[in-house]
Amino acid sequence: MKVLSKQLIITAIAMMALDASASQEHKLWYDKPAQVWTEALPLGNGRLGAMVYGNPGAEQIQLNEETIWAGQPNNNANPDALEWIPKIRQLVFEGKYREAQDMATAHVKSHKNQGMPYQPFGDLRITFPGHTRYEDYYRELSLDSARTVVKYKVDGVNFTRETFTSFPDQVVITRITADKPGSVTFNASLTSPHPDVMIASEGNDITLSGVSSNHEGLKGKVEFQGRVTAVPKGGRMSTSDGVISVENADEAVIYTSIATNFNDYTDITGDEEARSKAYLAKAVTKPFSQAKKEHVDFYQKQIGTSTLDLGPDKYADVPTDIRIERFKDTHDNQLVANYYKFGRYLLVSSSQPGGQAANLQGIWNDKMFPSWDSKYTCNINLEMNYWPAEVTNLTELNEPLFRLIKEVSKTGAETAKIMYGAPGWVLHHNTDIWRVTGAIDNAPSGMWMSGGAWLCRHLWEHYLHTGDIEFLREAYPIMKGAGEFFDATMVYEPQSGMLVVAPSNSPENAPKGHNATTTAGATMDN
Repeated sequence: MKVLSKQLIITAIAMMALDASASQEHKLWYDKPAQVWTEALPLGNGRLGAMVYGNPGAEQIQLNEETIWAGQPNNNANPDALEWIPKIRQLVFEGKYREAQDMATAHVKSHKNQGMPYQPFGDLRITFPGHTRYEDYYRELSLDSARTVVKYKVDGVNFTRETFTSFPDQVVITRITADKPGSVTFNASLTSPHPDVMIASEGNDITLSGVSSNHEGLKGKVEFQGRVTAVPKGGRMSTSDGVISVENADEAVIYTSIATNFNDYTDITGDEEARSKAYLAKAVTKPFSQAKKEHVDFYQKQIGTSTLDLGPDKYADVPTDIRIERFKDTHDNQLVANYYKFGRYLLVSSSQPGGQAANLQGIWNDKMFPSWDSKYTCNINLEMNYWPAEVTNLTELNEPLFRLIKEVSKTGAETAKIMYGAPGWVLHHNTDIWRVTGAIDNAPSGMWMSGGAWLCRHLWEHYLHTGDIEFLREAYPIMKGAGEFFDATMVYEPQSGMLVVAPSNSPENAPKGHNATTTAGATMDN
């Protein structure tokens, strides 16, 4: 009886915490527009990403689609490695670490390419004449509903913009309203940093079409199309020369779709134009209120699987950037709770079942050639993206990662044979949408063959968290293949007699007494 009473008390406390957390707003908010990309607010539905600046006079919504990458299907294994790996290993055992490292860069690093960069689509730009004379400015990212809201006043009229990347409808939806009829006037257009894009008008739509970049000798072949239309209430609307013009409407809803020809890492024969049309045609048939409700319901079903309540919000009236600046003095508990929810929000927004895994920048990128190409860096960053998935109850968001692991186990089997003459499969420290598995970059980071083992840990953790035997049956051959590779390639280190991975490395951290990161038996492998 005592045990039952204790359990009832625990359950009641848990329910009270959930109720308290549910009644509290979780949001990031600011009293000025974003001036640079890193100040814009991120939205995403797994496939589409958007960064909303919130400028009253000239709104900029920077856009990404998860399959716009440079290059085309390929593998980058270096056959020279088969001859040179034993020589490099011998130099490591002789303590000639720098010589070994230089030899690995020259003869193991891929001679084809170092992986392809993830690239942006471009920007939706919406200009509002006269709206530079604004006051009472406010913008927010709601972590409760996955929406941005921008509010301000111009000449006594209150304007509101609401944007979300719809999970069910797979488009970006922006609603513009005013509290005075006939006040909504704007021009909307698409721009892109890609060269030679084609911009056109088709009926009530405007389009931007292009192709991804050539990179390191590999021709870009990902074809993409963005398509935008608006549905105003009242007023007039026209399209011409890639510009949508809305004049004196009571309100307007802008729909943006993006699609590519990417089917999978081996197949880019899809029809990006037909796909972009289909997304848009379906979305515009639905009333805004219904689209918003379905989007929020979808999001809340995932984000609501875990809550963190650290007490009342003492600083709700302080903008988020100021709260961060003051945190060392205020010990702002609600900011911590928002941080927890924001981290989960980003994974929900960039990793949805059926899509691509979250890359180095999730899904958000405004540069044609971003830092580290925004690839899948497998010696920590890809794993870090997914650390919250099991422990914060977002396990279904692992599906894109698990599919990536399955795909690199296939391309990695070819690489294991070519580079090491070994069974099983290998992945070095990086891959991309084309699932390349050769050694990328110079040896200080690239001479590492344990990416497959590291990723297999996620398969095992998923089983430990879920107890899903059927999942384990499917995952076991992948884990076994990774093990078979190490069984064939690990060697005994002469001085200690220990079985080690060699050559390997400790990236960005030369072992004591070494003048290079290249070594044998690195802790990273153990």
